[in-house]
Amino acid sequence: MTTTLEFPVLLRLIDERSAAFRAAVASAPSLDVQVPTCPEWTLFDLAQHIGEGRRAWAATVAAGPAPAKSAAEGAPAAPREREALPAWLAESTEQLLDALREAGPDRGCWTWWGASQSPRTSGAVARHQLQQIAVHTYDAQVTTGTPQPLPTEVALDGVEEFLFTCVATTSAWPHKPTAFDFHATEGRSWRLTVDSDGARTTRVPAPGPTPATAAHEDPDAAGVSVRGTASELVLFVYDRIPADSLRIDGDAGLFDLLREWEPEE
Repeated sequence: MTTTLEFPVLLRLIDERSAAFRAAVASAPSLDVQVPTCPEWTLFDLAQHIGEGRRAWAATVAAGPAPAKSAAEGAPAAPREREALPAWLAESTEQLLDALREAGPDRGCWTWWGASQSPRTSGAVARHQLQQIAVHTYDAQVTTGTPQPLPTEVALDGVEEFLFTCVATTSAWPHKPTAFDFHATEGRSWRLTVDSDGARTTRVPAPGPTPATAAHEDPDAAGVSVRGTASELVLFVYDRIPADSLRIDGDAGLFDLLREWEPEE
């Protein structure tokens, strides 16, 4: 599995982010407050999504390559009592971690992604699960007025994980071929290329201190590039923060085309 984080580190960080999520929920004055970054949900809805989702993925990992039966059957519902909810959330996380430990990183696993750059393994599931809980922890913190950047080691892996899992495809890009560059200020960069062969991401050297050459002067330049901390990049691609929170060079409208694109597969 191509990742910057080893499997035991992924599990540790899932546990840590899950604890941070529970802390944010516990600090809220009410579970009925609306989540600004997920306006269709209350904080209770978000907590329910986290708990039920981790239980479902625990069952999926345990089932291996075959789709798992519904994990909701016979499972305890999310309790609305403030005192009981943290324990239910912690149990949900532990079920997922136990399933991942039992499977190990290389076991085949059903996933919703198909022709992406992420393998269909329990290790890739762990990698994606870390990003899910990290972004939703940010959602919970925004709701309580205490948003924190994603931890750097989580976010640096998160940029690539999002591009590999959620964007990569073999479906043809329906517009003029181009490239998107993502530059993290921590010193890591990626290029997403979109053309008739689909969308794929590669790691590229981080830019130097000199200004980037304009696209019309360099045939190898990306159509658009975005720069920010790794946390800002992850929150941007997950639509948690606006484009003006980062530095964008080139044709910013390409991001609108990318978001509107619905590959056929």
